[in-house]
Amino acid sequence: MTTPGTLLAIETSCDETSAAILRRGTAGPTLASCVILSQDIHRIFGGVVPELASRAHLTTIGPVVDQALAEAGVTLAEVDGIAVTAGPGLVGALLVGVMYGKTLARRLGVPLLGVHHLEGHLFAPTLEQPGLAPPFAALLVSGGHTLLLEVQQWGRYRLHGTTRDDAAGEAFDKVGTLLGLGYPGGPAIERLAATDRPG
Repeated sequence: MTTPGTLLAIETSCDETSAAILRRGTAGPTLASCVILSQDIHRIFGGVVPELASRAHLTTIGPVVDQALAEAGVTLAEVDGIAVTAGPGLVGALLVGVMYGKTLARRLGVPLLGVHHLEGHLFAPTLEQPGLAPPFAALLVSGGHTLLLEVQQWGRYRLHGTTRDDAAGEAFDKVGTLLGLGYPGGPAIERLAATDRPG
């Protein structure tokens, strides 16, 4: 199997429906487009409601993929492979992306690659810094997951610590809701912290 030249990437692990087009070049992959659609419905509840997230992905995944293709100037016929977040995340939300990716890959006759959500975060900086290479320490703070890792080499990691019950991102959302700052709480708390004044 050859490495895809044009890759469609799909992400539906929680409350954002995302699609991107990556192109393989001689200097490494380049990001041709990236569309991220956040779900506003969760603001009402002050946090992510898994069932509502899944339903929102169902209605938005098609338009988000279409927009990513259009912004990159790529047709479906030019896609050589599809990558999709396979976990961890909300089960219903993940299923929407995986089933959409599987169906599209089958229809186009292209390979499908399941991506570990958190490992994807480790690799993401290489799009802007192609020279980034292990070994290094990584702090992953992503929604319901907070991990401190030693990245010994790509694909080989040593876990140094993780949260036991609540992740940093979720804690920020809960504090933001308690303080009446809205959802998501992280950006509002960050703005208040920058002013050095209590809200």
